[in-house]
Amino acid sequence: MPISLPMADEPPHERADAARNRDAILAAASRLVDEVGVEGLSMDCVAHAAGVGKGTLFRRFESREGLMAAVLNRSETEWQSAVLAGPPPLGPGAAAYDRLLAMGHSRLRLNVTHGALIKAATGSSGARSRAAAAFAIMHVRYLLGELGVDGDLPLLAIAILAPLDITMIEQQQADDVTLERIEAAWDDLVRRVVAG
Repeated sequence: MPISLPMADEPPHERADAARNRDAILAAASRLVDEVGVEGLSMDCVAHAAGVGKGTLFRRFESREGLMAAVLNRSETEWQSAVLAGPPPLGPGAAAYDRLLAMGHSRLRLNVTHGALIKAATGSSGARSRAAAAFAIMHVRYLLGELGVDGDLPLLAIAILAPLDITMIEQQQADDVTLERIEAAWDDLVRRVVAG
């Protein structure tokens, strides 16, 4: 009987019990983040709420940071799906300028909502957030191209997204700058880049 080996680009097969444990852990962690906040969440609490051993939790996610990254990934996946296939103006079907503004407003609100989770998931290096950042940069770059903007589009996209970073937002909020003002200033930045 021939043995079927996975292709190099295929994810490894996940056992049914491992998949159930993963789903239970992520559901429990998401619920606990909503109930007690990121700061109040411990690996012991998640293991207990998910009905798994603490060892299972650490084998699966390696660390609290790894678990927080997996919880954040669920939210990020939903947001990316809305950008790619959701209703306009965030999703396809609206003018590129309207999509760009909707994307920025949506990203701003999502980052504020998940600020503590983003910091817990990315840790000191920020390495875990690179894939999410790459998606947003690629999307802004695409929209700038659609709008006929000249220049170094990858760096322009990074510059446009910088004010939406949770660290930048929190610094502004510490100085009593409202989200509405941040959003209006971001809209003005986008207008200037597009008109430039």
